[in-house]
Amino acid sequence: NLFTEDDMRLLNTIAAHVGIAINNANSYNELNNTLENLKSTQDQLVAQEKLASLGQLTAGIAHEIKNPLNFVNNFSELSVGLVDELFEEIENFKDRIDESQLEEIKEILETLQQNADKIKEHGKRADSIVHSMLQHSRGKRGERQETDVNSMIEEDLNLVYHGLRAQDSSFNIKIERNFDENLEKINVVPQDISRVFLNILTNGCYEAHRKKVETK
Repeated sequence: NLFTEDDMRLLNTIAAHVGIAINNANSYNELNNTLENLKSTQDQLVAQEKLASLGQLTAGIAHEIKNPLNFVNNFSELSVGLVDELFEEIENFKDRIDESQLEEIKEILETLQQNADKIKEHGKRADSIVHSMLQHSRGKRGERQETDVNSMIEEDLNLVYHGLRAQDSSFNIKIERNFDENLEKINVVPQDISRVFLNILTNGCYEAHRKKVETK
């Protein structure tokens, strides 16, 4: 009943992916704690009517969670693909593995796949919370304000760029800024204008990246 070289290779592959799963689980717990802290902070700020200072806080929070959020989203996508590969690999060795052991291995892999899906779900939730905080930082919904459009576009551009990076680790484009420094503030509803900018910038960044990939 000695293990063959093929058996050892399969077990080593499973062990490696279990290690990745443990790292993902730790990242999931850290992200979940961060989300709860973010939500608590947001509720406290709104309750205390400190929305004026929320913009600066939001920028700091977005910067702090960007790297772990990228890590979580990227590895969740990677884990899903690796699990699919393992299922295919197991099919090639199923005749050499005891049926009970085979079922146990498949059960572990299904759990890994579910964990990866949960990690991806909470990664999107984190991005949604940051976006919501950005909207709150610009004042009450529907209220016109004197708004610095240059600053708004810069904020929205950073949000779009890092959001796309979180979704796709290969996303990377060069962005050149040419703002009119003499542009005066305008009286608008910031949330409404920001949504327009976010849509335009998202579409622009996506198309620029797509063309870059196609021309390689």
